[in-house]
Amino acid sequence: MYILSATNINSKMEEKIKYEMEFPIQASPQLLYQYISTPSGLSEWFAENVNSRGELFKFIWDGVEEQAKLVSKKSGERIKFKWLVDEEPSYYFELKIQVDEITKDVSIIVTDFTEPDEIEESKMLWENQISDLKQVLGSS
Repeated sequence: MYILSATNINSKMEEKIKYEMEFPIQASPQLLYQYISTPSGLSEWFAENVNSRGELFKFIWDGVEEQAKLVSKKSGERIKFKWLVDEEPSYYFELKIQVDEITKDVSIIVTDFTEPDEIEESKMLWENQISDLKQVLGSS
């Protein structure tokens, strides 16, 4: 796992900061995309249950439901969501598949936003989530 960057989106203290993390994954980009872009794939590692209707996705953990809007996607490459509870339109989370042109190594790049005092906790959460994804893929 590599931390790529962490930048402050606005200068106010209460604003969230953007960060990126890169995780090498031993899986084909096509298979990986199914796990990051479909409700059935996401429910294998990201949440206990995931439902979608159009651009609206419902993620359920321990009986608690969070909703996100699908902002954009590029088949086989990336998917971007915006949590409906985030009022700031520039906050989102993105899962992007990256393939090294020379080695063909596959990585997933996570881009997310969090409160400055919660960045370590947020990164640890993503490390655990991606660890679950690797287990499902047999890529530990």
